[in-house]
Amino acid sequence: MSEWFRTPNETGSGRIWSTRLSVHARWLRTVIAARSGDIEAVDELYQDVALAVLKQNPQVADESVAPWLYRVAVRQALLHRRRLGRTRRMQNTLVTRRPASAEEASDPLTWLLSDERQQLVRRAIQQLSTKDAELLLLKYTEEWSYHELASHLGVTHSAVEARLHRARQRLRTELAALEIVEADR
Repeated sequence: MSEWFRTPNETGSGRIWSTRLSVHARWLRTVIAARSGDIEAVDELYQDVALAVLKQNPQVADESVAPWLYRVAVRQALLHRRRLGRTRRMQNTLVTRRPASAEEASDPLTWLLSDERQQLVRRAIQQLSTKDAELLLLKYTEEWSYHELASHLGVTHSAVEARLHRARQRLRTELAALEIVEADR
């Protein structure tokens, strides 16, 4: 085993960062998925984040860990996008959805309409900026509160409120353009 690999684990800092990463793993994976647009690569990118953390081995205070990990995850996701090229879109990498309920399975029309609506919503989310999409995904898929968003993203509670308000407005506009919802009058 190489000296580089042994050093963090032998000093104990590897175990400390392993624990810190496991506490933040779920939301970091969500950030990675939102930023990279490649759901299939989330595990690989999460490993890249862990490797970057272990290489840097910073002395970060506990209250600053989440914002720092957020920045590392975003950086790794952006590096991944550069490697793959900007032409890959999220809808090309998503797996075909199976019917979620027995009702959808028994009624192909219901399943088809539901699937089509989800594809349109995905397309609308893809039209948003990455920050807007990321914020909406964290809020609604992870069910985070404003306080959780603010502390993990390293911004104020007011900034989260304002960003979410603007992101929802932009999503409504995109959904109206795709004729999923009626435009605000």
